[in-house]
Amino acid sequence: MNNDVRKLMRSRGNRMICGVCGGIGEYLNIDPTLVRLIWALCSAASVGMGLIVYFIAAVVIPENNDIVM
Repeated sequence: MNNDVRKLMRSRGNRMICGVCGGIGEYLNIDPTLVRLIWALCSAASVGMGLIVYFIAAVVIPENNDIVM
């Protein structure tokens, strides 16, 4: 039985600002660029609320401490 537990963590290797979208992309196994695009569209549609949610997520979601090469 596979007990591989995935955790949502901010990416250290695939980041533009804080690594939130990169971490979500890695967690969901999708392209982080797609996550960034969806996040930007939702942020524009909600008159900037996505930016506030992004920075809250950057504080709440822990950073991945694995070494990135």
